[in-house]
Amino acid sequence: MGVGVSLGFNNTYALAVDGGQAAALGIATLSDLARHPALRLGLSQEFIGRADGWEGLKKAYGLPFATPRGLDHGLAYEALAAGQVDVIDAYSTDAKIEKYRLRVLEDDRRYFPRYDAVILYRLDLPQRLPKTWAALQALEGRISAGRMVALNAEAELGGKTFAAVAEDFLREQGAGGAVQAGFWGRLFGPDFLRLTGEHLTLVFVSLVLAILAGLPLGIAAERMAALRQPILAVTGLVQTIPSLALLAFLIPLFGTIGAAPALAALFLYSLLPIVRNTYTGLAEIPRGMIQAALALGLTSGAILRLIELPLAARTILAGIKTAAVINVGTATIAAFVGAGGYGERIAQGLALNDNGALLAGAVPAAALALLVHGAFELLDRWLVPAGLGAGRG
Repeated sequence: MGVGVSLGFNNTYALAVDGGQAAALGIATLSDLARHPALRLGLSQEFIGRADGWEGLKKAYGLPFATPRGLDHGLAYEALAAGQVDVIDAYSTDAKIEKYRLRVLEDDRRYFPRYDAVILYRLDLPQRLPKTWAALQALEGRISAGRMVALNAEAELGGKTFAAVAEDFLREQGAGGAVQAGFWGRLFGPDFLRLTGEHLTLVFVSLVLAILAGLPLGIAAERMAALRQPILAVTGLVQTIPSLALLAFLIPLFGTIGAAPALAALFLYSLLPIVRNTYTGLAEIPRGMIQAALALGLTSGAILRLIELPLAARTILAGIKTAAVINVGTATIAAFVGAGGYGERIAQGLALNDNGALLAGAVPAAALALLVHGAFELLDRWLVPAGLGAGRG
């Protein structure tokens, strides 16, 4: 790896308070905070967890505050403006500092180091992509702190996409082209097909794997009483694990980020409805039918294939449909580990508190869930034997 191309701005940490409140309380520096222990803190999870964040700052300044609950950085400004918190952590190039007329407190003991923006790159990049490397080198020292604040404001406050802001900046440098504008432009932007393909891959690859594992597990739970509770308990337990916590466990297990841990998480979340519905569908078949089939000389495998699974088909398919629809929504978390999908837009919207970006990710995810639900309804009519479907309302 190599480090180079200093872009020209320092994006260091800072604490900010409402300008009016700061003036009324006489708060201008971080040291002044120690005189006001009643102030409410709204700090981001990252700032709380970093060694050079809250804990170090608290010790350096002797601040009398308990560690608060974490608050998403993109929402902290609105919480401060609404009077829900009094002090938030900020980055020195945040666009909303000026919008909300906040006072950035002086770091009078020089606790925070400089966080100069540089590019981290693979050492073979200049040889593999010389034109790209030349373009990156052309950015050396070209973006001042003030310019970065303005660019951030275009995205956060002006509603423009990252791509549009970057393209406008490059156009000023003598490059660039047309950009998408408006909600429909963002919804069907250049990344739409890629995100759709990634989302569908995550949903259906994990679903197929869950079907291949869930059907035998459900059958085993119905056939073998000793395995019933362990199977149902373990698959149910997985559902209680928060999705991000499960990903945090799977990433070191797989040794990588991206599609592998995301597929594994979706696979595990899909198991419960498939396993439970398979077990329930088989368990509800009248024993008399099984006994009649045995009396006719059918083997256990033939009974399962020709009688039990067809009779349980509607229940099993309902479990698969439930798993598929849940997967569509849960797959949005894949973006947090670099696996793509519509969650990329949702994560971007959360980071910027940008409702347009949130909707551009949430709307296609919701539409896809409805399409999947409808597709399984049609599949139900096609796969389920006509005799079982005759009594539908």
